[in-house]
Amino acid sequence: MTYSAVNTIWVLIGAALVFFMQAGFSMCEAGFTRAKNTGNILMKNLMDFCIGTPIFWLAGFGLMFGSGSSVIGTFDPMIRGDYSHILPSGVPLWVFAIFQTVFCATSATIVSGAMAERTKFSAYCVYSAAISLLIYPISGHWIWGGGWLSQLGFHDFAGSTAVHMVGGICAMIGAKILGPRIGKYDKDGKPRAILGHNLTFAALGVFILWFCWFGFNGASTVGMDSDALMETAGRVFFNTNMAAAVACCITLIFTWIRYKKPDVSMTYNAALAGLVGITAGCDAVSPAGAAVIGIVCGILVVLAVEFFDKKAKIDDPVGAISVHCVCGATGTVLTGLFATGITTEKGLFYGGGVHFLGIQVIGVLSVAAYVTVIITLVFLTIKYTIGLRADAEDEIAGLDVSEHGLLTAYDGFAMLPDTATEDEGTAPVTVAGETPVAEAIPVKKVLSFEEGTPKFTKVEIVCKESRFEALKNAMMSIGITGMTVSHVLGCGIQKGRAEYYRGIQVEANLLPKVQVEIVVSAVPVRKVIDTAKKVLYTGHIGDGKIFVYDVENVVKVRTGEEGFDALQDIE
Repeated sequence: MTYSAVNTIWVLIGAALVFFMQAGFSMCEAGFTRAKNTGNILMKNLMDFCIGTPIFWLAGFGLMFGSGSSVIGTFDPMIRGDYSHILPSGVPLWVFAIFQTVFCATSATIVSGAMAERTKFSAYCVYSAAISLLIYPISGHWIWGGGWLSQLGFHDFAGSTAVHMVGGICAMIGAKILGPRIGKYDKDGKPRAILGHNLTFAALGVFILWFCWFGFNGASTVGMDSDALMETAGRVFFNTNMAAAVACCITLIFTWIRYKKPDVSMTYNAALAGLVGITAGCDAVSPAGAAVIGIVCGILVVLAVEFFDKKAKIDDPVGAISVHCVCGATGTVLTGLFATGITTEKGLFYGGGVHFLGIQVIGVLSVAAYVTVIITLVFLTIKYTIGLRADAEDEIAGLDVSEHGLLTAYDGFAMLPDTATEDEGTAPVTVAGETPVAEAIPVKKVLSFEEGTPKFTKVEIVCKESRFEALKNAMMSIGITGMTVSHVLGCGIQKGRAEYYRGIQVEANLLPKVQVEIVVSAVPVRKVIDTAKKVLYTGHIGDGKIFVYDVENVVKVRTGEEGFDALQDIE
């Protein structure tokens, strides 16, 4: 076989760009989740690539591209067989192999975002391996390996279905079996917003993914040595960019109307939705078709996120199901409508009838059915053997420390106080005996502190982060009307526990704790202490401490009330 230098370089550059998508997924997922799980997110995105690479080499590549049957390829450990029937013109075997390896890893990494913040790391490693071994190669053989769907004429140029919908369905099934994060839904089933900790990370991740998508889609021509391939590559690049940009514009407008303000995180998700949607037909549609696909995906991603959050009760922290599963399937079907006939049959809107559209629908449904069955068996097997979900206490404390012994992914960083300055010439307002007329909440009387008023006591409770919610609810149930909560670091007699970084013991004498400060007067101090002890007690080291102090006075700044009434809500 004669190799083409330009084709080889083109595919290798594409492989490198698709590999770099792992960085984009890492940043995206870390930014849209909480800081206490950052190290876990980064570790998972590293390991799905590292686990998938040898598995795809040992078995996946042969199952996907081997000339076995129309349903499955061949078992060919270490890629030693003859693949001349499938190799692109002028591209060496190992160049094609690495290009397909990075695609396999992309499919696996999609799942981690939807199942973030509550999945055992060991379970993640197992199902990531299963995706690279049992799921992606088999369905990929149907589409790209000469299998039955490719024989029918199913068109998925760069993987809206083969990569993204496969990963998205795995994410949906996994998140459903796993259940929502603690605190995601209230007792009535109403979802609560759990904000990501770093929108800058998420934005940078999206831009990295957008940039790398030019390699994901563009290099799927697997050649640049002819006028036709160069023309196709240019069209692919243009359509890829068009769909993403239009999707962002549409989501911005749609959320502006729907939520009264343009939603930042949803608009960034829309960029990915447009990219996923155009991936199947980026070579086959016109720029106008790409724009329409962007419009559909821009609206659909918002509605899908709301549906899974509010109706289906599937907790997806990063929107991976809506972006990859929903928009991947939609983009594949829309190719059957908007294909112009350049590289495929004509779509329905271009005079091609329903034949090609029907094939696209059959392909989406058959792949979805196969993936659903296999990944459900995988997840249920993991759930009832090694366990799929982290313990509740570990989830609340964060998977960084419980799964990896990483106290924080942001050592050396601290939250700074607000640096806003007062306007020049504005003096502090002195609280007098009268309430200003413009006061938002009217107060009828202002009492001053005098001797003989009830005694005030401050109860300070230091406890595990995982027990805070239970403590807070217990305090509210006995009549506590207010508390101050701080995240602190501390240790008791045990001096913390040893953790290791790169094999070296870390001086981990200070452990994350929650400090709750309560000032009481009407509620008996002993009742507060006994309630806290009952809630916090486990019998293990680290249950916490309770400190009791006398308080001389209490002053409510807004009204000027002092003493007992400063602790009450008197109107």
